[in-house]
This record gives sequence, structure tokens and C-alpha cells, in this order.
Amino acid sequence: MRPNTEVTTPAPAPTPMAAGRSRGFTSLSTAMFKSFYRDWLSVGFSVFFPLFFIIIFGTIFSGGGSSSAPTVIQVGAVPVIDQLPPEAKAALDDAVNIEPGTTLEAALAQVQKGDAGGAIEQQGNTLIVHYSSADQVTSATVQGIFNAFVNEANIAASGVPPTYQLDTQQVEDQSLKPIQFIAPGMIAYGIAVGAVFGAAMTLITWRQKQLLRRLRLAPVSTGTIVTSRVVVSLAVALVQLALFIGISVLPFLGLKLSGAWYMAVPLVIAGTLAFLAIGLFVGAVAKTQEGGSGLANLITLPMAFLSGAFIPLESAPAWLSTIGKFLPLTYLVEGLKDVMVRGEGPQAALLPIGILLLFAVVVTFIATRFFRWDSA
Repeated sequence: MRPNTEVTTPAPAPTPMAAGRSRGFTSLSTAMFKSFYRDWLSVGFSVFFPLFFIIIFGTIFSGGGSSSAPTVIQVGAVPVIDQLPPEAKAALDDAVNIEPGTTLEAALAQVQKGDAGGAIEQQGNTLIVHYSSADQVTSATVQGIFNAFVNEANIAASGVPPTYQLDTQQVEDQSLKPIQFIAPGMIAYGIAVGAVFGAAMTLITWRQKQLLRRLRLAPVSTGTIVTSRVVVSLAVALVQLALFIGISVLPFLGLKLSGAWYMAVPLVIAGTLAFLAIGLFVGAVAKTQEGGSGLANLITLPMAFLSGAFIPLESAPAWLSTIGKFLPLTYLVEGLKDVMVRGEGPQAALLPIGILLLFAVVVTFIATRFFRWDSA
């Protein structure tokens, strides 16, 4: 019997270059993770600070700013308003901006989305005001204005029983709590701060300690360094998202997810890339940790107010709302609200994702123009 002469060829061993890249990526990622969680300032601003607001605002929230003339959509004929004398109509127009609507369904959609402060219709002698709990101050203002208006109308019809009645109806589920509108903004703010501070502080610290110069001379490509930073930032952001949602859905806060809430994941990824680009820019231009921290706060804190993360944009003056449309955090906040609590489908997240990714590309390009390997 002939012996078996078949020779088994061993699997090729990984090349030294590939093994070195793998070890370099792992080492860099581990170092960046440690750099993040050892910096309590970054952890505090990106995790504990937003979490504090979620819990406090979700528990005792009592409203944000107010608008001098909230928009109210008129559905169909409302004789008690249409037949007002010119003086009375002018006075009402000073208090609310009444716009004609098409259908009740379309008007309610605008109110729920935050594009209008309320919708009004008349059934018999009853005025029905539809409002949203997204902005409690605006809804209370609208209800108060029309309550006073109905009282005046009843007084005008003196000598007879009250002619008109007012009924107010919330467009969302009556069980919804303010946390529905607090959580998305705080989640977006936490993601933004985590990405900005994480990237900026890493660059500044490593440059001061001349680690960047050593990495430049080491057999580690620039692509490996950038990829490590991106992977770490995305991992931290997804952990933040899970943590914030996990706490917000607890019974004492009561967040209820609706619509295509799973689209929060790609939204957070796109938002992280956008704010990572801002962090790279801050890390490129700042020379010290103190300067980097101050610049990062100077960017993220005002942006939180101007984007609707802290207060609804509908409550802000028109010029502030206009500024907010140019800020990336606005699109992350609105995108999260649409898919998490407003019941929108996955298509509602596509435009915000596209804008955030475009912003990331542009700002990353700008940051590379300022990037330097050492402090000299």
C-alpha cells in the first residue's frame, strides 16, 4: 500500500505590516478610550450634565420661553372670529397670528410638529383649540388668549346665557409627558459635547506631550490614527444613546418611543461625525487644554440654546430661529424629535443625516488646514 504523500500547505501568516497596523489601531483606540474616561471634565459634560437635565427637566419641567404672537391655524369657518368688527379683529391679530388652513388633519400635523402654536375650529357655539405639549408655554398662551376672547364674546352678548364655549384638545396622546420633548434635545447635546471634547482634548494633550510627533515617526499611518478616533467617538456616542434612552424610558420619567425611533442610531452616527469634525478643528487651533476647553464650551453651549436642545426654537425670536437653521445641532435635535416622539417615518431622518454628513466633510477639510503635529 502506497503511503500518503499529500503535503498540507500551512495558512500564510499575516504580514508584519498588517499585524503592525492591527496592533497600532488597537493600541490607539485603547489609549483614546482611556483618555476619555479619565478626563472627568469630558465625561461630566458629555454624560452626567445631559443626564442631569433629562432627570431634572423631565421631573419638574415647567416650560421654556414665550412667543409674542404665536401662530394659530384656522380650520374652516369660525364665525365668531370672521364676523368681528375691525377694531376687535385688529386686537386679536396683535395677540395671535391667525393663518387659514386646509384640513383639520393637516393643521393638527403642523401643530404636533411644532410649526404652529395651535389650531382652532368652531362647532356650533363651541370654539375648539388644538394645542401641543411640545411647548407648554406657547400652548398655555394660546389657550389663555382664546379663553379671554370667548369671555369677551360672552360679555358682548349680555342679557342672554353665555353664547360661546371654549374647548381645548391636546393633539398628542394625553398620557405624553414633557420628557418626550426634553430627552431628544439632551441626547443630542450629550452626543455633541462628547464628540467635540473627546476629539479636541485628545489632540491637544497628545500634542503637548509630543505623542503626535512620535506617532508621526512611528510605523502608524495617519489613516489609522483618524480611524481610531472615529471608532472611539462612535462607540462612546452609541453608549450615550443607549444610556440616555434607557434612563428616560424608566417609569418615573416615562419616555414613549414612537415612529421610526431606530433611526436615532444613524442620526447619532451622522451627528457624531459632524461634531467630531468640530472637535478636530478645536484641537487643531487651541494650544492648551484650558484654551481647548474654553473654545469647545464657547461653541457647544450657545449652540444648545440656539438649536432647540434646551428650549424650543418656536419660542425664540425669529432672528434666533434663523441662526439655528445654520447649526448642525438643530438638525440632530429635530431629527431625533421626529423619529423618537413625533411618530415620523424613517424618511424624516434622511435630510438631517445628509446635512450633518455634509457639515462633517466641510469642517473636517477646514480642520486639516490648521492641523499640526507639534506645538512649535
